[in-house]
Amino acid sequence: MVSGPKRLPARFFCSETGKEPARDWLLALSADNRKTIGDDIRTDLSDGRIARMFFCAHAGSMVLLHGFVKKTQKTPPKELDIAERRMKGLN
Repeated sequence: MVSGPKRLPARFFCSETGKEPARDWLLALSADNRKTIGDDIRTDLSDGRIARMFFCAHAGSMVLLHGFVKKTQKTPPKELDIAERRMKGLN
């Protein structure tokens, strides 16, 4: 018996102070762009920009760590560092 793809429930990274920066970033985008990112996580936005959401699997869920809009072809090391720092802070 073949089953469909496994799905992980998604949750946002939460800092020690209770902030959810990836959620805040998403909420600052237009409703259309939020939906597009929610469908794809790594996507082209409606205005030609490219959005990326870093995530990892942790404790049975997909944790959305950090989102940003790309301005260059390469992913800036600063953006990777933020996601890695948050991932290391997961409990």
